[in-house]
Amino acid sequence: MSGLERIAKQVAENPVIIYMKGSPTFPSCGFSSRASQALAACEQPFSFVNVLEDMEIYEALPQFADWPTFPQIYIGGELIGGCDITIELFQSGELKTMVEQANAKSEA
Repeated sequence: MSGLERIAKQVAENPVIIYMKGSPTFPSCGFSSRASQALAACEQPFSFVNVLEDMEIYEALPQFADWPTFPQIYIGGELIGGCDITIELFQSGELKTMVEQANAKSEA
C-alpha cells in the first residue's frame, strides 16, 4: 500500500486525525504542539500520526490534499487545515462542535 493509500485509509477510518511532528504528549514543533493542544482541549478522542516516524507518510501527505505544511488536521474525512486555522476554530468554539459531530457520526 502506498503512502497516499495509507493516508486515505487513515483519514477514512479516524473521525479526527492530526498529522503532526511528534506526538500530542511529546510534540516536536510548536505548531504541532498548539494544534494538538487545541484538539485535546475539545475533550474528545482524536488520532495522530507522527510524520517524523514514517517518511512515506511525511513525503506523501503534502500531495494528499495539496497542503504543504504540518500539522494537518482532518475532521470527518475533510482537511480542516493547519495550526492557525485550528486555533481560530478552537477560539470561536467551532472546533469542539466539529470534533463532537465527527465522533458522534462515526459511533452511529
